[in-house]
Amino acid sequence: MPDQKPFILKVCGMRDPENIRVLGELRPDLMGFIFYPGSRRYAGKELDASVLKALPAGIQKVGVFVDADPEEVLQKALEYSLDFVQLHGGESPAYCSRLKGKLKIIKAFGLDTGFDFGSLKEYVPYVNYFLFDTRTEAHGGSGQTFDWDLLKSYREETPFFLSGGIGPEEMKSASEIRQLFPALLGLDVNSRFETAPGMKDIESLKKSMNTFHK
Repeated sequence: MPDQKPFILKVCGMRDPENIRVLGELRPDLMGFIFYPGSRRYAGKELDASVLKALPAGIQKVGVFVDADPEEVLQKALEYSLDFVQLHGGESPAYCSRLKGKLKIIKAFGLDTGFDFGSLKEYVPYVNYFLFDTRTEAHGGSGQTFDWDLLKSYREETPFFLSGGIGPEEMKSASEIRQLFPALLGLDVNSRFETAPGMKDIESLKKSMNTFHK
């Protein structure tokens, strides 16, 4: 199947101002910032909103939340000029409906062999994209992959991001990965490109982005 849209890249877990600025020069499609206090990459206390506002206009900013109060999500989105919010907890379809029309929504799910893909249908009217990650207690950033064969059970038309242990080899073979899953929109990378939690290896990302087929 030929690509109908450009394949896109999301780099998540950013919080260091200089690291953010230098990554911005590489022009990833989306950059993610985690506002979940339980994460080792929590950006809420260290990150000044001016850092995000200084990013090149073409980079879309994603705020990651886990079961946060909807009013907090809206407040952070306004404060940090977020383009998307990524809901990475147990947020219900009703929760998503409260944000629909105010923000663009990525709803994340951690996958394992017991995941019920039928449960996604209720979310379809309220989200822009899904994101499939490896199911862990830490809500992402584990560096672990899941069995991608599970995605063969995905029946919805809503495009999705593939996350969970995405590293240089997966980025190099991005085109081949996309052929397996027609609804796959792009890759979400995080811990496999880090020197420490929240600090990305810019040179490694640069090399991988040079081989990433958009």
